[in-house]
Amino acid sequence: MNEQYYKEEEFTKTFRPDLWKKVIGFSRPYTKFVVFLFVVMISVAVIDAIFPIMTKFAIDRLIIDKNPAFVMKFAGVFALLIIVQSINVFLLIALAGKIDMWMCYDIKKAAFANLQSLSFSYFDKTPVGWIMARMTSDTERIADTFAWGFVDLIWGFTMMAAISGIMFYLNPKIAAAVLITVPLLVFVSFKFQKLILKSYRAVRKVNSKVTGSYNEGITGAKTTKTLVRESENLTEFKYLTRKMFKASFTAALQSSVYLPIVLLLSSIGTAIAVIYGGFSVSAGFMTFGTMVAFISYSVRFFEPVQELARIFAEFQNAQASAERVMSLISIEPEIKDLPSLLLSSKSGKGPIQGDIEFKDVSFRYGNGPWILKNFNFKVREGESVALVGETGSGKTTIVSLICRFYEPLTGKILIDGKDYRNIQLHTLQSAVGMMLQTPHLFSGSVLENIRYGNLEASEDEIAAAAENVFADRFIKKLERGFNTEVGEGGGFLSVGQRQLISLARALLSDPKILILDEATSSVDTETEKLIQTGIKKLMKGRTSIVIAHRLSTITSVDRIVFLEDGAIIEQGSHRKLMRNKGRYFKLYKNQFIHEKELAYLG
Repeated sequence: MNEQYYKEEEFTKTFRPDLWKKVIGFSRPYTKFVVFLFVVMISVAVIDAIFPIMTKFAIDRLIIDKNPAFVMKFAGVFALLIIVQSINVFLLIALAGKIDMWMCYDIKKAAFANLQSLSFSYFDKTPVGWIMARMTSDTERIADTFAWGFVDLIWGFTMMAAISGIMFYLNPKIAAAVLITVPLLVFVSFKFQKLILKSYRAVRKVNSKVTGSYNEGITGAKTTKTLVRESENLTEFKYLTRKMFKASFTAALQSSVYLPIVLLLSSIGTAIAVIYGGFSVSAGFMTFGTMVAFISYSVRFFEPVQELARIFAEFQNAQASAERVMSLISIEPEIKDLPSLLLSSKSGKGPIQGDIEFKDVSFRYGNGPWILKNFNFKVREGESVALVGETGSGKTTIVSLICRFYEPLTGKILIDGKDYRNIQLHTLQSAVGMMLQTPHLFSGSVLENIRYGNLEASEDEIAAAAENVFADRFIKKLERGFNTEVGEGGGFLSVGQRQLISLARALLSDPKILILDEATSSVDTETEKLIQTGIKKLMKGRTSIVIAHRLSTITSVDRIVFLEDGAIIEQGSHRKLMRNKGRYFKLYKNQFIHEKELAYLG
């Protein structure tokens, strides 16, 4: 992965209320469950705080006073507390688990929905692995930390408040002595906050790169094997995992130092309770049961403190994840409809006929060299035009601009005489059909993949589209016909079969503007003939733009445009350009000779 090509956003704030407000917003649909969980956790904490009092009564009334009449009453109350607490624990696990799953689903859905609205340029420059890391591990960490962290926070603060109140009720002086370490704990927590958050930000950042490396290793497995790059890939992956280990180790080390400090301070509080309690019992100022209760409370008071310390560290990690996920959810598409189109129910919704014109269009990718400079080009409605030229001449850029994956930096692109910025994106892109050199199929059946062209199409219409482009010939031979699974990316089918399905899909969508990237460069002769015949049927009556690599496939188009460095060198019909004996003539002649030699050698 080219780390310099994609610069990830850096986050530096220690605590971001605006960020957590967005996270909490995902819990609003489940407010009643959150409130119920809040009540349950308060009940759990209060009952936990009552148990040492029960111990005090057991020692003072049953052991010291030897009061047998108190046994049944004590046993009944204790049993009731156990039953209520068992129900509470069941409810908190069920509620927190549901909130966790619901929020995780909603955050992923929001992130995926925003991904669908983002411009093509975002995916062009953002590694897939970085997006996947945010959509999976980061999202799950946010939901998990919110749901279960919320549980522990409520339990911890309620427990501390209840214990503090009971200790001050039993003996204010000893309570004050035990709690004297709390300000020191707050100070230590504040100091560690910045360090832990910084480390976890580094962990999440490297994790995105590791996920990206995984993705490239899997999707590029065939290329890796072909180029024998296993060793180099492993070396690069080891570098990333070492970086991940160091960042994770630093974060774990800081947390491991923080928690023992909390434990040490809590032990000091317990020691104070033992010393003061022992003197008080000896002097007759306190019962033995009260002293035992105090020791128990001093230990229990610092249990939630230690738990809160752990949750605090987890929240630092979760904030690092939340920053990345929320930035993905909130990022705006570079290309979007004008506000006037969003407000109007009529603007930009007229049917597109297919007339295209570039007027003084200039464009480049980022800060790179100009691909097009004051470029002028026109395609009439229903005309078929082939774009020819060497790599980098601007062919792909032209069709990307027509599809409005990108927009001109200067100049205008007119569709049917109207600036296409004044046409709704959905309307424009619905009128454009595109067939790529490497067709992409989605996981699912042949039927489902053809239906992507028109989700309302019936099975009869799908079958008719397949028949029109001769895709039915191989589909009928498949084990389950139209219900055959194509595999991820269409991996169960040949390139030619995928192209024929793409043709049927394009025909079903009935586009006014058809864009074809050389669709027969990787198929056998027989399949090529079928595809070419299908393409001719598909082009009939439509504005068609063909990116041509093999010139023998475009001899019948209305016009051929020869491009060089973003400028039109010559244009005309195949016959006219051959008569002129210019650049196209030389290129065609060289290709023709080359193809004949290959056919002879084959």
